[in-house]
Amino acid sequence: MTNNNPIGIFDSGIGGTSIWSAIHELLPNEKTIYLADSKNAPYGQRTKEEIVGLSKKNVDFLIANNCKLIVVACNTATTNAIRELRETYDIPFIGIEPAIKPAATNSKTQVIGILATKGTLNSELFNKTAEMFQNTTIIEQVGHGLVQLIEDGNLNSPEMTQLLETYLRPMIDANIDYLVLGCSHYPYLIPQIKKILPGHIQIIDSGEAVARQTQNVLREKAGLSDAEKSEPVFYVNSDPAVLKDILKNKYTVIEKDF
Repeated sequence: MTNNNPIGIFDSGIGGTSIWSAIHELLPNEKTIYLADSKNAPYGQRTKEEIVGLSKKNVDFLIANNCKLIVVACNTATTNAIRELRETYDIPFIGIEPAIKPAATNSKTQVIGILATKGTLNSELFNKTAEMFQNTTIIEQVGHGLVQLIEDGNLNSPEMTQLLETYLRPMIDANIDYLVLGCSHYPYLIPQIKKILPGHIQIIDSGEAVARQTQNVLREKAGLSDAEKSEPVFYVNSDPAVLKDILKNKYTVIEKDF
């Protein structure tokens, strides 16, 4: 293992590219391998045992490709499987979970909203974090159907707009002043969400924080790359068209069964 080995990133589909983008922007000299397990998306409706099994499969693929560090760019996989991954593999892991802390800490109304998958909201890790903020009312909403619409290429569809209206209106009525996006797919919905939310409500996602943490762990454990900027590699185990579109056809996408 050398400091010029790639960073591995996986998600239950294309959503984690929002995390990849933040990492790539902060660390442009790092080689990255992105794994989109779109065939098995969404993870949020699966059991914990299924999520752990799929996550290990993804990690095995990335380790076989000599990754020096792995970013679990999926809230559901992080909250349900990262402990098992850290116990199983001798490699640094970076997880992603809903950014409750900055929202609760900065909220003036003491009411915040969380839009996430069922798997994330039901996880032990999420609930332990939420319990730390007893003085804040946390409005939880499962984003039923959102991930699948994104994975199907229906990002700007009328059905998406209708679902977002249904999920966000009760939060607005409850006087939230922060909305936490608890799924790596959801940052792609920010333009539509902003059309629904009043201007004073702040939207928080985890991309920049995960990128900074990746940089910190590389410095401490895996080593920062001293190579010149390199092209990222993207793998997907289903139709690559949606991933290519979300990447604006800038990069090569390899369709591979894994």
